[in-house]
Amino acid sequence: MQFEQKPMVGWYDVKQLMATAVKTVVSGVFGSYSDKREIQAFSKQQEYFDFSEKEEIWMDYISDLGDGFNSTYTMAHLMAMDEIDINITTLPRGELLIMGGDEVYPTPEKIEYKNRLQGPYNAAFPWKKDEPKASKPKLFAIPGNHDWYDGLTNFIRLFCQGRSLGNWLTLQKRSYFAIKLPHHHWLLGIDIQLKGDIDDPQIAYFKNIASNEFASGDKIILCTAEPTWVYASLSGDFDAEQRLNFFIEKVLNVSGDDPQGKKMDIHVVTILTGDLHHYSRYEMKASDGKITQLITAGGGGAFMHPTHPLKKAINFNNGSTAELKGSFPSADQSKRLSWKNLAFPYYNWSMCLFFGVFHIITSWFIQSTTTNPYGSSFMETMSGIDFNLANIDNYMHIIYDSIRQTPTIVILNLFLFTGIVLFTDTSTGKKNWNYIVGLGHAIFQLINLYMWIWIFSIWNLTMLHLQAGEITQSVLFAIEMLALGGITSGLIFGIYLLISTLVLESHPTEASSSFRYEGYKNFLRIHLSKEKLTIYPIGVKNSVRNWKNTGTLESPRFEGDKIMPVLIEKEPIEIPKKP
Repeated sequence: MQFEQKPMVGWYDVKQLMATAVKTVVSGVFGSYSDKREIQAFSKQQEYFDFSEKEEIWMDYISDLGDGFNSTYTMAHLMAMDEIDINITTLPRGELLIMGGDEVYPTPEKIEYKNRLQGPYNAAFPWKKDEPKASKPKLFAIPGNHDWYDGLTNFIRLFCQGRSLGNWLTLQKRSYFAIKLPHHHWLLGIDIQLKGDIDDPQIAYFKNIASNEFASGDKIILCTAEPTWVYASLSGDFDAEQRLNFFIEKVLNVSGDDPQGKKMDIHVVTILTGDLHHYSRYEMKASDGKITQLITAGGGGAFMHPTHPLKKAINFNNGSTAELKGSFPSADQSKRLSWKNLAFPYYNWSMCLFFGVFHIITSWFIQSTTTNPYGSSFMETMSGIDFNLANIDNYMHIIYDSIRQTPTIVILNLFLFTGIVLFTDTSTGKKNWNYIVGLGHAIFQLINLYMWIWIFSIWNLTMLHLQAGEITQSVLFAIEMLALGGITSGLIFGIYLLISTLVLESHPTEASSSFRYEGYKNFLRIHLSKEKLTIYPIGVKNSVRNWKNTGTLESPRFEGDKIMPVLIEKEPIEIPKKP
């Protein structure tokens, strides 16, 4: 398959921000009125998938992939290898591959799936014509919010129509599934759409399987698209967590149609998820003593999320408690990487360009339309005032006198100020302090604008002896503001993100997507045997960045530096058959 090797998504690219915002709004509106999960349920029948005859089975779990080529292909290539060596053992390739959501970024257009997912995975593990389909590894996927931005159209086309992704073969017909595993284990993948919602046909599907197929004491591996426990601990909002618990307790763990019916006594031994692009594991202990491993493994290729804001312990409303057992990167590594926000202008020149253009437009209106009692234009007035702290009060009065009767300038200033304030993350971190720092950020952006107008007025008009209205001065001013004004606005933005993530522990997504780090990727290799369920969290600190195509455009094959996988935790996670 011929495809384009894409860089990491630039989340602060203005064009990208606008396109993603539109997709988000549209998908949210139409997803509420036209849910394709309900259409799937009526048009496509699906039973559970049975692999229970095996004595043992190996499985891979990966999430949040389909971003930049280097990181996505690194992980695809690693999973496609016949076996991988880690520091304690050798692990064979999974017979099942589970994709846990957000299979493509930034939005699920057909071309994005092709370039960011299908191309890399086909190249990493090409289709083997001579291999019987029964022998091929099988692929199952659940959608994340980014897969839902087109209403699930392209996700269904790729994963629910019997197609292949490289040599991995898809079987599912809906966006959710149930897999019967050996030794009284089940793996369930649920589709929570955009708002943590599980639709009625999906509930009926799992309810039917639970009532007719589950046996008392069965163990469940549950895959969902969001780490509800992490979001609840960071925001204090436990609604999504409670909906997930309702699904477990009233749909999976109850015999028959009555939610208050007889308990099945199943045990959800682990919940696997992504959405946060790092690895973390909480060990949850329920009030009845049962242990559940809560694992976020969102390291399939997208930018790295920080781990230092993670809470050491979580207390749930139902009496359960969870303790953080491991993370990748570590909290200290995460904090060090956060300092990359100081290079915001380097990573996000498009946003700096936007600030620069906005400042030029605002300056143009100030210079051309304002009237003031000083008998001169704004720049001419400012050029006569020395740039020092003693003149700040005088400068503020001139600004006020110049713009108070010019609605256009007031609106532009309010647009910048309000936009920056609304950007503030008030759902995580230190809440009230977030508002204060957000207001400070907005004020500093306005100060930056007027500071440069003052400096450029003195430099251009007094030092270079140019006239305010001549074309040479106007062009020079535009270049100065575009470069220095835009860059310093970007730097202020980066400083704000740095303070937010390190001090306030807020903006976990915005303060990491800003530098879109390719490293610290991960996936899970899972082994189920008669004795136990073993989970190997595999980490890759550095994605390979020098991939070279040694094949053709139609059949690419890539070679690069050796991938160095490691076991993230000191020991694999073992869940014995009998607790």
